[in-house]
Amino acid sequence: MPERPQALIAMTAAYVPQVFPPEVLARLRESVTVDETLVAASLSAPDPRIRETLARTEILLTGWGCPRLDADVLAAAPHLRAVLHSAGSVKGLVTPELWRRGIVVSSAAEANALPVAEYTLAMILLAGKDVFAHRDRLRAEPAAYPGWGLLPGIGNHGRRVGIVGASRIGRRLVELLRPFDLRPALTDPYVDQREAAALGVPLLDLDDLLRTSEIVTLHAPETPRTRRLIGRRELALMPDGAVLINTARGALVDHDALTAELRTGRLSAILDVTDPEPLPADSPLLGLPNAFVTPHLAGSQGNEAARLGAAVAEEAERLLAGAELAYGVDPAALERAA
Repeated sequence: MPERPQALIAMTAAYVPQVFPPEVLARLRESVTVDETLVAASLSAPDPRIRETLARTEILLTGWGCPRLDADVLAAAPHLRAVLHSAGSVKGLVTPELWRRGIVVSSAAEANALPVAEYTLAMILLAGKDVFAHRDRLRAEPAAYPGWGLLPGIGNHGRRVGIVGASRIGRRLVELLRPFDLRPALTDPYVDQREAAALGVPLLDLDDLLRTSEIVTLHAPETPRTRRLIGRRELALMPDGAVLINTARGALVDHDALTAELRTGRLSAILDVTDPEPLPADSPLLGLPNAFVTPHLAGSQGNEAARLGAAVAEEAERLLAGAELAYGVDPAALERAA
C-alpha cells in the first residue's frame, strides 16, 4: 500500500474537535497522514514541529482562523499541492502566489450553505407569522390574547419572498421553499431568464423585487459592487410591513439607513450578520423591537461542523484517487463569490 501523503491542519485549534470528530478523523486518515494534536494557528513563524511537518506537507487542511497563504508560507511548504478548506469563503486565505504554483483549492462552502438556508427558511416562516412582535406583545400585554382567535395581517399563504443572490445558499433556499405555499422570486445580475426558469423562480431586477416582496432575504457575496446594496433608496421601495433578512454579509446593508427605517416602525429586520460584527453594545439595532439580531449563528454550529470535516475527507479521497474535486474553487469566479 503506498504511503499516505502528509497533511497538516491549519485553523483555530479550538475548532478542530468539532470539525474533525473521531469518526471524520478516522475517515480522513484512510487517505492522509495527519496528527490532530499538531495544529498550525500560525504558519509565518511556526514552532519547530509545525515547520518540519509543513516542509513535508502535501495537503493543507484549513479552516476558520487559518492564516493567509502568502509567498513566505508557500516557500516553507515546497511539496504542497492541495488546500482543502473546511469552511466557506477562501478569500481571506488564498493569494496570487497560491494560484501561480498550481495548488488546487477546495471549499466546504456547499456543506456550509445548508444550515444557512435552513436558518433562513425558519426565519421566513416565523416572519410570515410575525412571531417576534406577537411574542413581545404577549409578554407586555398578556390580556391582549385572551384565547384563540384569528389575527389579521399575518400568515404564509401566497406570501412573496424575494431572494437576492443565486449563491449556493440562495439556490438551496429555493429548493427548501418548494413544499411551502410561498412565492419566491430571484434577482441576480449573473443569472438569465433561462437559468431562473430552470430554478423554477421568476427573475426580477432588484427594484421590482424590493417593491413586490413582503420578505426580502439577502444571499449575495460582499464585493465592491454589492457593498451597501440595500440603502435608504432601496429600503424605501419595500412595502409597509415588509421584512429584511440578512444572513450573507453585514456590509450589504447600510445600517444607518436601516436603523432610521426601523425606527419608523414601517419595516422589520432579521440580522444574523452585521457591520461591524459584533455590533457595539449601544447599537440601536440591539434594542429596537422590530430588529431581531442573532450572533452570526446561521452557518455551521455545534454538530453541524462535522459536515464540513466530512466534506474535506471526501475531497481528500477524490484527490488521492485522481478524480476531479467536487468543490474545487475556480480563481476566475472567486471575485464574485462569497
